[in-house]
Amino acid sequence: MDKKVAIVTGSARGIGRGIATRLAADGFAVVINSVSPPPAAPEVGPADSLKAEIEAAGGSAVCCRADISSPAGRQKLIECARQTFGRLDVLVNNAGTAPRVRADILEAAEESFDQQIFTNLKGPYFLTQAAAKWMIEQRQADAGFRGCIINISSISATVASTNRGDYCISKAGIAMATKLWAARLAEYGIDVYEIRPGIIATDMTSGVKGKYDALIEGGLLLEKRWGAPDDIGRAAAMLARGDLPYATGAVLKLDGGMSVQRL
Repeated sequence: MDKKVAIVTGSARGIGRGIATRLAADGFAVVINSVSPPPAAPEVGPADSLKAEIEAAGGSAVCCRADISSPAGRQKLIECARQTFGRLDVLVNNAGTAPRVRADILEAAEESFDQQIFTNLKGPYFLTQAAAKWMIEQRQADAGFRGCIINISSISATVASTNRGDYCISKAGIAMATKLWAARLAEYGIDVYEIRPGIIATDMTSGVKGKYDALIEGGLLLEKRWGAPDDIGRAAAMLARGDLPYATGAVLKLDGGMSVQRL
C-alpha cells in the first residue's frame, strides 16, 4: 500500500465524517469506523455512503463496524486496517457519546458514568496502545516512518457542565492521555495531538440547538456561528500531513474564541 492509512473512529457521521472526508481528499486511505450495524437492503447507511463518496472521488476506504469500548472491537478495528491496507500511519480517536440523560451531578447514575468512561476514555486509551505498538514496529522497520495520533476531545475538558459531569470527566481524561502518549511515543517519531472542539453542528448537539443558538447570539463566542465538522477535518488533516512540526503534545482549540477570557 503506497498511500498512507488513517483509522478514524466514529467516522460515519458528524465530526468523524468531516475528518475522514478531508483525509481522503489529501490522499489517505481511510478506515471508516462505525458501531452501527449496516441497514437492511436497499437502504444505504452513513458509513457505506461515505465509502462510496470517497471511492467516487478516486480515494480508498473500507468500512469496519466495531465498538471501541470493547477489547474485541478495538482488535477488530486494528486487524481491519492490517488486513486491508497492511499499514497504519494515523489514528484519529474521535468516537464518543454524550450522556443519554443530562443529569445534575447530585442525581447522575453510575450507569451513565461507566458508559461515558468506557467509550470516551478507556476505548481511545487502549486503542492508542494497540495502534502505537504497530506504529513502533513500522518505525523499527523503516527509520523514515512517521506516525501520528490525534485525540478529539472537547471544550468540556476544561469547561464545567454540572448536568453532564461524566462527559466532562471523560474529556478531561483524554486531555491527559494526549500528554501521556506524547511523552511516551516521542522517541519513536510518533506525534500526538489533541483537538479541542467547541460548539459543533452534529447529531450530538442537535437536541440543544435552541440553547446554543441563544448563547451564541448573546456573545458566548468571538466568532458568532456554529462550528462545522469540516472545521475540525481541516485541522486534523493538517496534523496528519505533518504541517505542524515541533509541536507534539499540542492542543488545538477550535471553539470560535469561546475560551478567550474577556472583561
